[in-house]
Amino acid sequence: MRTNEPFALWTWGFKVFCTFVCVKKSPSQRHRQHKSPEWFSLPKMSQNLPKGMGKTVAGLAVAVAAVACAGAVVIVSRRIRERGQRAKCLAILDEFRNLCATPVSRLRQIVDAMVVEMHAGLATEGGSRLKMLPSFVDVLPTGDEKGLYYALDLGGTNFRVLRVQLGGKEGRVIKQEYEEVSIPHKLMAASGQELFEFIAKELAHFVNREGDGFRPHGNQKRELGFTFSFPVNQTSINSGTLVQWTKGFTCDGVPGKNVVQFLEEAMEKVGLKMRVTALVNDTVGTLAGGRYWNEDVMVAIILGTGTNACYVERADTINKWNGLLPKSGTMVINTEWGNFWSSHLPKTYADEGLDADSVNPGEQGFEKLVSGMYMGDIVRRVLLKMAQEAEIFGKPIPPKLMQPYTLSTPHMSKMHGDETRDLRNVAKVLKDAFNITNTSLTVRKIVYMICDVVCERGGRLAGAGIVGILKKIGRDGTGTGSGSWGQGKNISCKPRRTVVAMDGGLYEHYAKFREYLQAAATELLGEEVSKNVVIELSKDGSGIGAALLAASHSPSPTRNTVDSTIA
Repeated sequence: MRTNEPFALWTWGFKVFCTFVCVKKSPSQRHRQHKSPEWFSLPKMSQNLPKGMGKTVAGLAVAVAAVACAGAVVIVSRRIRERGQRAKCLAILDEFRNLCATPVSRLRQIVDAMVVEMHAGLATEGGSRLKMLPSFVDVLPTGDEKGLYYALDLGGTNFRVLRVQLGGKEGRVIKQEYEEVSIPHKLMAASGQELFEFIAKELAHFVNREGDGFRPHGNQKRELGFTFSFPVNQTSINSGTLVQWTKGFTCDGVPGKNVVQFLEEAMEKVGLKMRVTALVNDTVGTLAGGRYWNEDVMVAIILGTGTNACYVERADTINKWNGLLPKSGTMVINTEWGNFWSSHLPKTYADEGLDADSVNPGEQGFEKLVSGMYMGDIVRRVLLKMAQEAEIFGKPIPPKLMQPYTLSTPHMSKMHGDETRDLRNVAKVLKDAFNITNTSLTVRKIVYMICDVVCERGGRLAGAGIVGILKKIGRDGTGTGSGSWGQGKNISCKPRRTVVAMDGGLYEHYAKFREYLQAAATELLGEEVSKNVVIELSKDGSGIGAALLAASHSPSPTRNTVDSTIA
């Protein structure tokens, strides 16, 4: 049983007071003194005090007792204040949890809103917050591809070069190699010509180290799939103009120009004989990589720092398409779903603050709810509210807690995955991220619960987004979409197996996020339909996917078309 600290402190002070007050007594008084109870006893004190010291000692005893009583009052007050602060924290947590709630009824509204926006985006340019961009990929890998193909993946401060030897149905991927190259910081602000010449030189060095086991098929010329993860207006399968640089790049002369032309001119300048046969973004690459191994892959999702989705659509549903319909009858659509928004999406004060402080207020609303770039900072903002209104970490407010993005989503994942009895991993992250120490178990539990609320909301919303795409293509079991379960050719009442290829660090490394996503998809689809929908990791699919798209769009005889009956 814990000691009652205020009572113990008061008792000790009272005992000291009484002992010192009674220290000088007459013999008759001492004779009449009653024996003190055991709890009152103190060590015997000397009776031979100097003359005049009695009053001094008595005064000192009074002071000591007063201090002890004051200390007891302070402790009681502190405990009352702590209880009040804890109650405020729990009230803030309950409010936040309610604002983030994602019951299945709300998720169904989000699914329907997603489908409406997808239709609108396919109908007209600018008709929806979803851009619904035709990727010009009407041919996906089938497994018949043969030969040597290269891929270049440029999407940040590093780029990756890859080569793969394909052996057709029997050999599949015979051999592959890749290297990652850091881009010097100065080149991120240099001219576009300088940037692409550096990339071409590194690619040429990689090609020159082509060893045994790699050889072109017949008289095949080396061909390259180019993954370019920046905003692009695509004009064909192997051309597209840069809308604007992002991710810290400011190379002049490139916006508004064909990025493939920049790369091919740079390759020619360094003497590298290679042609770009496919320009794709990373999500489309993931879809191609997944389809190569499994013909049931119809959707690809990236959930990492950012998020995006693409899927196989019937070409005759793309009303804004002005050219001839592809012979395959299908087209991969890049949804750019990070910009999706609906009034049904749960939004809180933390989300509003994050959006207002971002570099793109009012944009990428869905991404700011579900992606790795932002979820950790949402947790930080809730903790900051608790620090301001309930002093959860005491006074003053830790300075780092007020700095945006000091708590990353990997930090959040580590705290949320803490299975220790005392939540010591939560304590460690609070110290590492904010220099907050000596937290109580109650505080650590509150932090853990905030992480759970943010993760649950993000995972369930991502799951609803996936079901929205499945509903659009008729793979959700309702028979209302535009795919093989819905209208048009090849209608089938029999449920088709559908695979969703997933990539990105958030999905791969955050187990609880994965679990919430899958649970939401299962709730929305129902147990029976869920048996035919597989959501699975396709790790690093975008890299090899670009090489595979170079193969499937090659002018060589290895080119294959998508069988419209499976799309």
